[in-house]
Amino acid sequence: MQQRSSVAELAGSLRKELNRYSPGEKLPSSRALVERHRVSPVTVSRALAALVAEGLVVTRPGAGAFRADRPPAEAPRPGDTSWQEVALSVETAGEPVPRSVDASGVLATLAAPPPGILEFNGGYLHSSLQPERALAAALARAGRRPGAWGRPPVEGLPELRAWFA
Repeated sequence: MQQRSSVAELAGSLRKELNRYSPGEKLPSSRALVERHRVSPVTVSRALAALVAEGLVVTRPGAGAFRADRPPAEAPRPGDTSWQEVALSVETAGEPVPRSVDASGVLATLAAPPPGILEFNGGYLHSSLQPERALAAALARAGRRPGAWGRPPVEGLPELRAWFA
């Protein structure tokens, strides 16, 4: 006996039809899909949810389903883990593991930059670019504010809780 999933079939059918729509264009309504494909509304919502999970469709409550603006991004390529494999591997009998790693790239990034070069890859501004006086004044003002050194309530700040609610 062959088992088939109407959700998977509908998702496959809609996936093929997506090329007819331009990015951002609205797809047929759920009611129209129910009538056209002779499936239940639950099947339509589950099929659309599958396409949303794939990044092919975007749904907006009250507005409908739309073709995604851009195709889903490819999975990121795995990084180079060869140095970890060498460092964490165990030598087995008869098969020596090479224990050397080319560290020239790491050493180049750790070297001091030539004079006159400001590096932006460290995450911190160069001291000549930091407004140290302004930062010190702002920190002093903030430290003098009432309640600056107290702890917020465990349940959270009422204003912030209201904003999130």
